[in-house]
Amino acid sequence: MNVNGVGQNYYQNNVETKRNTKNVNGTEKFALEKTGSTQELSEAEEMELFKKEFYEDLSKVTNHRTVSNAAVNISEAAFKAMKEDPQYREKVLSLIQRDWGDSYAPRNCSVLITVGATLNEYRADSWPVGYDSEFDVRSQNSFYKRTSEKKARQKELLEEYLEKRAQAKRQQQELLDEKIAKAEQERSRLAKAWSSKQRMAAASGAYESNIMTETVAGGDTQLG
Repeated sequence: MNVNGVGQNYYQNNVETKRNTKNVNGTEKFALEKTGSTQELSEAEEMELFKKEFYEDLSKVTNHRTVSNAAVNISEAAFKAMKEDPQYREKVLSLIQRDWGDSYAPRNCSVLITVGATLNEYRADSWPVGYDSEFDVRSQNSFYKRTSEKKARQKELLEEYLEKRAQAKRQQQELLDEKIAKAEQERSRLAKAWSSKQRMAAASGAYESNIMTETVAGGDTQLG
C-alpha cells in the first residue's frame, strides 16, 4: 500500500500499535486480526485526509471574473488514481486552474469540471448564466462548488453590516448633538439667569443709592 504525508504517519503509528499488542497478548492470531481491521480503517482515514487536502487546494484556485459559478465532480476512482499518482493529481489541478481561469466573455458562465481516473475522462462544460439549468442539476452533489449566490449573500451581509454600523454612528451623533443642544440651552438659561440677577442687583443698588441720596438731602434741608 502506498502511503504518503500525514497518512504515512498515521499508518506507521497503527503498525507500531499492532506490534505492541501482539507482544503484550502473546496471541499471534489476535494480533493479525487486529492488524487487518485497523489497516482497513487506516486506508479510509488516508483517503479522507487526501480529499480534505485536495479540497483545500481547490479552494485556492481563482476564477476568472467571467466565471460566476464553478463546481468539480470527482469519482472515487479518480481520487484513488490521484492519491496513487501525485503527478496525475498535479495535472488535474493544473487543468482546473486553466479552465476556471479562462475567459468566457462576452457573457458570464457556469463551469463544471468532471474528473475521472484518467486524463481522457477529464472534461470541462460551461453554460451561460441564466441558461445553466444543466449545471444546477449536474452539480448538486459535487465534491466542490462555489456560486455567485454565495458571493452575493456575502456582499449582502457586508452591506447590511456597514449599514447597521452607519446607522449606529448616526444615532450616536444624534445623541451627541442632543446633549450638546441641551448643554447649550442650559448654558444660555444660566447666562440669562445670571444676567437677570446682575440687572436686578444693579437696579437694587441704584434704588438704595437713590434712597440714601434723598435721605441725606432731606436731612440737610431740615438742618438748614
